[in-house]
Amino acid sequence: MGEASPRLALLRLSGEIGIKARATRLQFRQRLLRNLRDALVSEGLPPRVEVSHDRLYVALPEHASLEDHPLSRVFGVSSLSLVEREPVTALADVVRVGTALFTEAVRGRHFAVRARRVGQAGPAGVRGGDVERALGAALLPVAAGVDLGHPEVTVHVELTAGGASFFTERARGPGGLPLGVEGRAVSLLSGGFDSAVATWQLQKRGVECDLVFCNLGGAEHLREVMPVALHLARRWSYGSRPRLHVVDFEPVADALRAHTTMRYWQVLLKRQMLRAAEAVAREVDAQAIVTGDAVGQVSSQTLPNLAAISQATALPVLRPLVGADKTEITALARAIGTYALSEGVGEYCALVPKKPATQARLEVVLAEEARLPADPLAAPLASRTVFDLRALDEGILNEGELAVERLPEDAELIDLRPLEKYRSGHHPRALCLPFEQALAAWPAFDRAKRYVLCCEFGLLSAQLAATLRREGFRAHHFRGGQKALMRSDAPRQP
Repeated sequence: MGEASPRLALLRLSGEIGIKARATRLQFRQRLLRNLRDALVSEGLPPRVEVSHDRLYVALPEHASLEDHPLSRVFGVSSLSLVEREPVTALADVVRVGTALFTEAVRGRHFAVRARRVGQAGPAGVRGGDVERALGAALLPVAAGVDLGHPEVTVHVELTAGGASFFTERARGPGGLPLGVEGRAVSLLSGGFDSAVATWQLQKRGVECDLVFCNLGGAEHLREVMPVALHLARRWSYGSRPRLHVVDFEPVADALRAHTTMRYWQVLLKRQMLRAAEAVAREVDAQAIVTGDAVGQVSSQTLPNLAAISQATALPVLRPLVGADKTEITALARAIGTYALSEGVGEYCALVPKKPATQARLEVVLAEEARLPADPLAAPLASRTVFDLRALDEGILNEGELAVERLPEDAELIDLRPLEKYRSGHHPRALCLPFEQALAAWPAFDRAKRYVLCCEFGLLSAQLAATLRREGFRAHHFRGGQKALMRSDAPRQP
């Protein structure tokens, strides 16, 4: 038995691409093709895309569906259809093929035929109106009738160079601009509804986004936020390699609690978050910071407070949700798939004043910051953890038997943190082997030994422990990361 013939997906470009100047249009199309190929590779499919006028064609496996297909999540694609493409050359050929394809689809139902030419080429002398009348007449005997206003089935024919494409359904794409054509930003990700949706909206405008997570709740907080970050990276970032920068904000919160006035805590904290994002942006050559702020949603998002907060950075602060209400935001979160993930993220804000300032003046905020004894961000930024989200194994979130909460007596403990962090404090039994080095060195590990891996938050250690398990090693990771290890009943460093 021979191989089944592939199905053909027709992809239509966003209208915004078509109205650009020729040079820009070509640049955008090249980036879109790159992103589409990345989406196909993610599915294990050949990265082949055929270009024809403002249409793109991709061969898919026989039983493929466009429902939730990666191609439907590539920015710059306005819609998609599974089509039959035939090399017809005359009106009679179009009618013959269309009748064979659609007779059963319209049988006993009200239908309409929509036909159009795409570009300058197409079957000579065949016009869209002619196809609609002739194919409609051929299908009418088996149908319940024609209904041009609200048909049960719509038959589509696109006349293109080399023939015609026939289809009945059209799936929506995200539209927008190809990811990457408008540069790079960093997005402050809390894991909640707003920040995830704001990130997605900037991606839709062609902006690549690295994510900055200011962690106020330790390993558990990160484990709740990570699925949101992975969803944005794995399902909406084709053509890009977004990274998650995790900054430990507990020392920052401690400094604000100890040295500043309670009613300004929220404004001061948000200013520190913008500064953290700016520091990351400078390193990754990003041109802006994205936040999920919406005017009036919480006390820190009044206009005076937003103005005072924005002064903390020289970079543009982009707020795509500034005029949205919560209903609109959560509806979009459901559409892009982050709603259920964000719903599971707890509230970890360590600074909740009883009567927060809603009209903060910049001069007062600056005076409060002057009371801080030193830059509270210096150490957390220097020791932040960076995750390559598309390289992570999603299995790290399902620890199962991988995780231990006590250190076995017979285990060799490997600390995967950078040397600087190891030197600043470590378990007395720990050997230092930074994660990147461990990834290269593990094949030489002694298979007779038992290993427990530890990192800052317990995610990189879970990833490497899973790899070792698959290769036959006795390996675990310490749940909760370094802080949990040092709080455990195991001996502590003096």
